[in-house]
Amino acid sequence: MSGAPAPARWLLIAAVVAGASYLASWGLPLAPPPAIAWKGAGVTLLALYAAARARSLDGWLLCAVMAFGAMGDMLLEIAGLTLGALAFLAGHGVAIGLYWRNRRPSPGRLALLLVPATVIVAFLLPADRASAPGVAVYALGLSLMAVCAWTSRFPRSRVGAGALMFLVSDLLIFARAGPLHGQAWVGFVIWGLYFAGQALIAVGVTDTLSGRTVRS
Repeated sequence: MSGAPAPARWLLIAAVVAGASYLASWGLPLAPPPAIAWKGAGVTLLALYAAARARSLDGWLLCAVMAFGAMGDMLLEIAGLTLGALAFLAGHGVAIGLYWRNRRPSPGRLALLLVPATVIVAFLLPADRASAPGVAVYALGLSLMAVCAWTSRFPRSRVGAGALMFLVSDLLIFARAGPLHGQAWVGFVIWGLYFAGQALIAVGVTDTLSGRTVRS
């Protein structure tokens, strides 16, 4: 990030401030519109950061991934779980395309175990069994995104780790509708993992595309 243009650096700083401070907003008596805007601000600014650094199709694909994420963040509050999940699923599809275009020559097979494991765990978590098939379908897209991130040329210490943090965050959302229902700490962990994961992905991909990061 040190080699990024000044406007991009400020967008990233603003994104981190917005994303981190969103946790503090939970204790404030905010009306729905500003609360929703605050929630969406962090990843929206990550999308603008990606746009400011985009110099190729891959850069714009990253921008789209972040834009779908921001849309999902806000749709979850405005329209409910289904439309929010569809926005995130669209983002996962774009991310899969981005990572596949930048796949490693020898990705290995171990990461593929993550897909069935994630789908099975996600299917078992919700207490409302009627929602379990839909959760499993979403988890399939989520886990494929994480596997493609891990097996891409982007640094695993940032992009791979960020994708796995996103995956764990979503599994905790499903667990909150099941065995972790009513646990106050879960919401903080969900948001922390999700936003930190998105920020790591944004920085890791943009740095690699600009030639400032070596593969790890």
